[in-house]
Amino acid sequence: MTQSSRTELTKKGTGLKVAISAVLCLIILVLAIRVGSVHISLKDLFGIIGGHITGDGIPEGIEPRMDSIFWTIRMPRAIMAFLVGGALSISGACMQALLQNPLASSYTLGVSSGASLGAAFVLVLEISIPVLAGFMLPFAGFIFGLAAVTAALLLASAIDRSISNTTVVLIGMVLSLFVNGILNLLSSLYSDHSKQLYLWMMGSFSARGWKHCAILFPVLVICFVLLMTMARKMDIMSFGDLQAQAMGVDAKKTKIIAILICSLLTGVSVAFTGVIGFVDLAAPHIVRKIFGPAHKIVIPMSFIYGGAFMALCDLISRTLLSPREIPVGAVTALLGAPFFAYVFFASRRKHA
Repeated sequence: MTQSSRTELTKKGTGLKVAISAVLCLIILVLAIRVGSVHISLKDLFGIIGGHITGDGIPEGIEPRMDSIFWTIRMPRAIMAFLVGGALSISGACMQALLQNPLASSYTLGVSSGASLGAAFVLVLEISIPVLAGFMLPFAGFIFGLAAVTAALLLASAIDRSISNTTVVLIGMVLSLFVNGILNLLSSLYSDHSKQLYLWMMGSFSARGWKHCAILFPVLVICFVLLMTMARKMDIMSFGDLQAQAMGVDAKKTKIIAILICSLLTGVSVAFTGVIGFVDLAAPHIVRKIFGPAHKIVIPMSFIYGGAFMALCDLISRTLLSPREIPVGAVTALLGAPFFAYVFFASRRKHA
């Protein structure tokens, strides 16, 4: 078999995997919208969507209550979960490549906890900057998330100049614990906000609507496009900074720009939903196992897989003990912690 034939078969195989993945993820998203205390048929689902898109209103035979439940509660919540899961997974995929660390992610490096702390300060202190308007929470999340990852990398380099995988992860986790301690202290000092802060620390998509999607979506699109333009550089940097420099890639500049973008993605996501861990670690690893290491496919597929995983976890969180709701961060932790342990010990065996 010639090289061109192998390449063509590889492309066809990748295209088939992408198509199957997209269909499965779409099914999960539809389930996340349909399943709940009130059942919505597929016919009614598409009828309501079509009515709102075209402006024709609710089709005959559909109760206004059904339309309200679907259009104002379930659909924006499911889409928000999908967008947040995709954003966190893209961030994790890029962090792993930039730091050549299979355990690097926004969660393990403390970005999520830092962003959550920034949002908590805005909430309890009722900080408001008129110029930022509705972007106050995302802005605070971005600034504190960036500060957290910067602190983690600086501490890791001070303790271990080689910045080994174990050192970076341990520093990030210790920093996350420290920040969570501050969040608990805030919860005690500001008892009026304790319930809201508790949900923030555990993660929740409750009461998330179209306005939250409208803020996250454009940020996600811009960051996605920017990271896709850097996909080739991240492929090279996954071999190490020296190799990247030899191939004409400015490793330091690329790292700074990409980490800024990833911090923005994580900060905006966490500012609206609270701390949600492990999806940014698990989804990129699964994608690399299926599609290989090339970031031109890893980045978009991490978005799809991470979004579907988060939508599924949110579905579990609100239906498993219905009418009670489990924090989605608890669900992702229960599913993601064993995966984290597997990746950690697998990387240890690899370098043994």
